[in-house]
Order: sequence, then C-alpha cells, then structure tokens
Amino acid sequence: MKPRYILPAILTLAASTIASAADSSPAYNFLNIPSSARVYGLGGINISSIDDDINSIDQNPALLGPEFEMQVGVNYMRYISDANFAGVKFGTKASEHGAWAVGLQYYGYGEITGTDETGTLTGNFSPKDVNFNGTYSHDITDRLRGGIALKMLYSSYGEYSAFAVATDLGINYYDPDRDLSLSAVIANLGGQVKRFDQAYDRLPVDLRLGWSQSFGSLPIRFSVTAWNLTKWKLPYYDPGDGTSEDGLELKESFGSNLFRHLIFAADFIPSEKFHIGIGYNYKTRTDMTTYARNFLSGFSIGAGMNVKSFKFGIAFAQPHSGASTFMFNISTNLTELLY
Repeated sequence: MKPRYILPAILTLAASTIASAADSSPAYNFLNIPSSARVYGLGGINISSIDDDINSIDQNPALLGPEFEMQVGVNYMRYISDANFAGVKFGTKASEHGAWAVGLQYYGYGEITGTDETGTLTGNFSPKDVNFNGTYSHDITDRLRGGIALKMLYSSYGEYSAFAVATDLGINYYDPDRDLSLSAVIANLGGQVKRFDQAYDRLPVDLRLGWSQSFGSLPIRFSVTAWNLTKWKLPYYDPGDGTSEDGLELKESFGSNLFRHLIFAADFIPSEKFHIGIGYNYKTRTDMTTYARNFLSGFSIGAGMNVKSFKFGIAFAQPHSGASTFMFNISTNLTELLY
C-alpha cells in the first residue's frame, strides 16, 4: 500500500480501540507535557497550530513535513519543585512529500528520600522517565497530511523500572489561503512491555481535535483544542472560599465537563520574526483549585523570535500559587548554519 492510503487506514482502525481506554486509570502522564515553548504558552496542548519549529511535532506527527529539512531543536523546562525536563529533536525530509524525525526527551523529578513500608529510611533516589521517539509523515494531498510517531518509554523509580511502547497517529488539513488548520490525533496507543511490579499501568490514551485560524489581515491566530475525549465526565471538587461548612463541593455539570475538555489560545504574529501567545486551560485551573485562588492558574504565556539562523522560544505558567514553570526552546536549520 502507498503511504497516502496506509495512514488513513491506520487512523480508522485505531479509532475503534478508543472506547476501551475510556475507563482506564492512566500512568505516564508526563506524555502530556509539551516540548515546545510555543505550545506551552498556548495552553499546554495544541495539535493544529502551524509552526516551523521542530520542537512542536510531539503534539501531532502530521505537523512534521519536508519543510523541516535538516532542523535540530533543543528544549528545557524547569517544572514544579525540583523537576527538570530536557530534550533534543532532529528532523529532515524523506522525499518530496515525506519527512522523518527522531527525538529524546528526559524527565527528571529531583531527589526523593526513600522509605520502606515501616517508615525506615532506605536512602535517596532520583526518579526519571525517558522518551525515545521516531516520527514519520507523508502528504496525502496538497492540503492533507498524515503522520505516525513511535515512542519507547523507560521509567526508573528507585528499585523499580518499567518499559512501554506507545504510538501517536495524527492527521492535519491546512488551507494556506485562509490560514485554516484542522487536526485530529489519537495519542498514546500502546502498553507496558515491562511492568514496575505486579500492577499493570495503562497509558493515557486520548483522542484530540484541534482548530486554528486567523481572519483577514488580523495578525492573530485563534485556536481551540479538545482533549480527553475518551471520557466525557471529568468531575472535580471545588473548595470554595474556605468558609462553607460543607467543605468540598463536587462539580460535574454539563458546562463544567465541557470546558474541562477545551483549551483556548490566541497567537499574535505581527511578522515571521516574532510571535507572542496566550492560552487558557480550564482543566489545569480547576485541578489546582485551592481556598487561596491563584488568578494566573490555567493561564500560560509564551513568545518567540527568529535571530539569523536561530529560533528562540520561552514560555511561563503558574498552575498553582506555589509553583511556577518556565520553558525555553532553541532550534536551527543545520544546512543554513553550516553553509
């Protein structure tokens, strides 16, 4: 079969497996952390925003293309507490209508004091996750592109370790005349090959839909991303202002469930050399709700600029009043750099 037929067929077959993941209790949630500062600034997940930065392809393998010829990208995130994440990606064209990429992402969570079941100290350890991945994409038509990513996941938590394999399947439709981008992604299909212990941990399988578009001469690209679509009900507990005698209040209305599936973003792009974006993730805000509410929780902001052969990006978010996160990206085209 030709690639343009294989990718739609895989997407169709994979969609039939989504229902079985709806009631899972997923581990491996580090897979939801982006490696792109632009994406982080747009709410943390964005599968449809067209970008020329190789760091963004982990959101949707169909965002990779021949235009990423000989591009390398490096990313770093200072996450909550002592957690530090970093990675590198390389991508290039495979043909006139195809491209491939490889990447390595490291997630370190700092040093933790270990104890046994009796509370006896057993020494310090440094838990970590590693994601080695490969991506391939192919143009199905002049406006439709499909992609597939294979991720090999190694986790080490003290004396326990695990290995898993996951696949992302994505498709993107882009109309340059209207700057309209529509995407669909089935993320994290797969499972554990080696378990931590006796328990089997499911991957966070997810169905995601995305829309991005600018209008007329307005230099702003709007985006809406729908995620966690394998399960409609996403209830949460609201602590209120701390004065209620009833304590936590369960929130599970239609409106609450709807907005916990949606991420809203706007990207101001006055030129090809500069952009600044803002995102709002309602699920992040409600997950981090406390008595002392933080106005910035759920919001994120990012910016980027091109300087000669290099692209730089930064992003900031404060999901909780006591936790600020910062991300930095740099990418370049090796052909332009060397010649």
